[in-house]
Amino acid sequence: MKYAKISGFSDEIAMDVDTQFRVLEKLNIHYFEPRGIDGRNIADLTDHEVDALREKMAAHGIRVSSIGSPIGKVKLEEDLEAHFRQFRRVVEIAKKLDARYIRMFSFYHEGGEWSAEERTQVLEQLRRMIDYAREQDVVLLHENEKGIYGDTVDRCADLMQELGCSHFRAVFDPANFVQCGQDTKEGYDRLKGHIAYLHVKDAFLKDGRVVPAGAGDGNVAYVLKSLFDDGYNGFLSLEPHLGSFEGLADLELDDKMMNLPKGGEGTFTLAYRALEEIVDGLMA
Repeated sequence: MKYAKISGFSDEIAMDVDTQFRVLEKLNIHYFEPRGIDGRNIADLTDHEVDALREKMAAHGIRVSSIGSPIGKVKLEEDLEAHFRQFRRVVEIAKKLDARYIRMFSFYHEGGEWSAEERTQVLEQLRRMIDYAREQDVVLLHENEKGIYGDTVDRCADLMQELGCSHFRAVFDPANFVQCGQDTKEGYDRLKGHIAYLHVKDAFLKDGRVVPAGAGDGNVAYVLKSLFDDGYNGFLSLEPHLGSFEGLADLELDDKMMNLPKGGEGTFTLAYRALEEIVDGLMA
């Protein structure tokens, strides 16, 4: 890979961190986006578990690109005070792991159209988190996850116009926009001034199935080229979501799948190779 700042959700390789780090080392990846750590969510780790993770990171030469937190991935109707306490704990964990970025979301609701009152509630909750992030000098990265307030291009733009600042920026996830029926080229053009991080996955418009970068309708090569042309020097974080290795046979990826191990290591490696092909082609 001709681009150094590659990261990924290595819990898609395996639950245990030792296996995750072994595969990352094999691929010469020096960052990860911690989410699942030995079967536990990063937000739920004790101080002792965080210290143990930090020791393993140091032993393997692995650093955190962003905390893959679950913050904001709850309904507005839930206990938001308890959720804010969890958010504060995530910030504490991030600082223990020397991570300045924290991935987060903008809340679910009971369903149907988003009301003006719900929008106001979302903005209030996010503003409170941003104020705390500013106090703690961390950066919240909003991911355009399907089903939350900020899942469409319009609502992501709304969030950034209302709240965008040095402590609240955007993760751009092409596959998630595809799954919401959004045009990723339009999404990039409207959000480019706010993008600080890229999740690398692709998907089909027809059924939402996630596929390796470049194999779907997410215009991943366009997004990457646009980012590089605009001077982007941030992380490209693999989030394969490819399901079973065998289920990829109909994508005509035989050349990329040759000699790969099955299971999570195989699908993560396949996702890496697909990204590598695009990036190296753009940087040739």
